[in-house]
Amino acid sequence: MLKRFSLISLLLFFLSPAFALESVVLQLKWTHQFQFAGYYMAVEKGFYERVGLDVTIIPADIEDPDTHFKVLSGQAHFGVTHSGILADRLQGKPLVAIAAMLQSSPYCWMVKADSDIYNPVDFKGKRVSHLGVAELMLMLEQAGVGEDDISLYAGFEPIADFKVGKFDALQVYTSNEPFEMQQQGVVIRQICPKQYGLNLYADILFTSENVLQHRPELVEKFKQASLQGWRYAMLHLQESIEITHQKYATHKSVEQIAYEAEKLRPYIAPPGVIIGNMSELHWRWIGQIYGLDMAQYDAIRERFIYELKPSEPLFPWSWMLIAACAVTLFSIPLYLHLIFTKKRRYKLNESAQENENEVE
Repeated sequence: MLKRFSLISLLLFFLSPAFALESVVLQLKWTHQFQFAGYYMAVEKGFYERVGLDVTIIPADIEDPDTHFKVLSGQAHFGVTHSGILADRLQGKPLVAIAAMLQSSPYCWMVKADSDIYNPVDFKGKRVSHLGVAELMLMLEQAGVGEDDISLYAGFEPIADFKVGKFDALQVYTSNEPFEMQQQGVVIRQICPKQYGLNLYADILFTSENVLQHRPELVEKFKQASLQGWRYAMLHLQESIEITHQKYATHKSVEQIAYEAEKLRPYIAPPGVIIGNMSELHWRWIGQIYGLDMAQYDAIRERFIYELKPSEPLFPWSWMLIAACAVTLFSIPLYLHLIFTKKRRYKLNESAQENENEVE
């Protein structure tokens, strides 16, 4: 009995590291909403856990939503960002793009249905909310509308002031403010970069060169589990909407989250495109659109765009498989011990029986 107990204790000692999950932090670019449903589902369905990760998802501080600093400073291992990551990389920040969860930017200009703004060129002489999103300004510039051709709204209640007509166009996220207008009975139109061929990557999953250099297997495991979560979310929309509402975006209604899912799905999974897809040629095109130095881009592209190197050690087994192998390996001595013990007892009993027969 003592020997058996010792073997079991030894087995548990060696198995304990296999069951330990590695803590990982994902920093979002905004507050909880369907925009990040794929990561939620990777947590809830155990996809991260299966590759040995215990992932904490942190919503952004809306007063300071800079995810680049959070990742570079080590406060988070991974983050979600916009296509401006390329410009920051060219400025020397060691950022690595892993996957593009939105194939086009969901930022749009929102105008009222009775507005005379139908195309980017119609913005000349109009008053707009602000100029915080690069691709929206780029869309206007390509139509020949510069900053000098528009005036800026300077109030503090943009939604309310837009509703009463204090300015003409409001920068919005296609899955957010339009829903609010719909609920208030305000009929609107949206003028979006995607409509004019400006398919800039958005909601890009990224990490730092430091994490990639020292933990390449962590980056690959997190990427694959995240993509699995996104595929699950797209295939099980109703379940994803309910979980997002119940556990994450509790401040929003189910109707609002369903609206977000409906509007964002074409950006996440357009026909014929693999979820999370990125290409070097598309990043080059984005750099050219932004007017960035392509010589600089060529110098950093291999370090900027994540790609699993064949020479990198990768351990794709889940902790459950590792644990099963460990149980098998450490059970063999115990099994052999039990067999030999049983045989020994059988031989002793047989010998004793023979002795009894001889005595008789």
